[in-house]
Amino acid sequence: MDLILISYIADFVFGDPQRFPHPVRLMGGFISFLEKTLNGSAHKVIKRFYGTAVALILVAISGICAYALIELAGKLHPIAAKIAWIFLAYTTLSTRDLVIHARAVWKMLSINDIEGARKKLSLMVGRDTGKLPRDEVIRVTVETVAESTTDGIVAPLFYLFLGGPVLAVSFKAISTLDSMIGHKNERYLYFGWCAAKLDMLANFIPARITGLLIPMAALFSGKDFVQSLRICFRDGKKQDSPNSAVSEAAMAGALGVRLGGTCSYSSRIVEHPYLGEQRRPISIFLIKEAITISEVSSLLMLTLGILFSRLAIS
Repeated sequence: MDLILISYIADFVFGDPQRFPHPVRLMGGFISFLEKTLNGSAHKVIKRFYGTAVALILVAISGICAYALIELAGKLHPIAAKIAWIFLAYTTLSTRDLVIHARAVWKMLSINDIEGARKKLSLMVGRDTGKLPRDEVIRVTVETVAESTTDGIVAPLFYLFLGGPVLAVSFKAISTLDSMIGHKNERYLYFGWCAAKLDMLANFIPARITGLLIPMAALFSGKDFVQSLRICFRDGKKQDSPNSAVSEAAMAGALGVRLGGTCSYSSRIVEHPYLGEQRRPISIFLIKEAITISEVSSLLMLTLGILFSRLAIS
């Protein structure tokens, strides 16, 4: 458990060094190469077969490589094994990166640079941001913070406590696959089918843990615990995805805003159901409040994970 704590602190302090070798970037290169190579068939069955093969192979290779690295380091020295363990665990967490990206959007908005805010937001989301008005930039940023609290913080911690870096790195492979090819558009509908299904299954429990953590974090942050919990249970099942709406609904209730609505993905318009109720005006302060709730949620997940792990051992 001490290794997870050190990994968490390392992520919180260092984030994701852009010039340092990172497993997720290696995964991304692998996915991109195979997708361009294999996703050329016009037949949907072949596309689904190749996409499934790519997804399963990447997840398997990621877990095997994580295990092999720790084992190899252990043959050199026990301390080397711990360093490898911490490094791999650290690379699965995204607490600091989420904060950095969301604060960058807030900073641009605070100086009324809407174009700069759109560009910063585009680094966080897969949807089109080029024409978003100010209020929509704020709303999408809050939604992204809520959703990323699940797949970038709570889920990796959940799998670290459950099975160490091997399981957490395997989850990260699934998450990376989904973010790159798990889209419901013409190009990825069949090739990314397996990636989307794996991500749905892998995030099912973590999403519901996040749905409970955000109201708790709201309570500690001076926000609305009752509304957060109420909206989570009321609106958490509204979207087609069984997971993404859970954390977004909880965040909407905590902040007293309405999330969801019209989104554009590569010029494809998608209507998402509304989550929450508009109890206060849209302002840039919502972004900072969402960041605070996300950070407190991560601390709660870490604390509860350590507590339950020690109780299980005893």
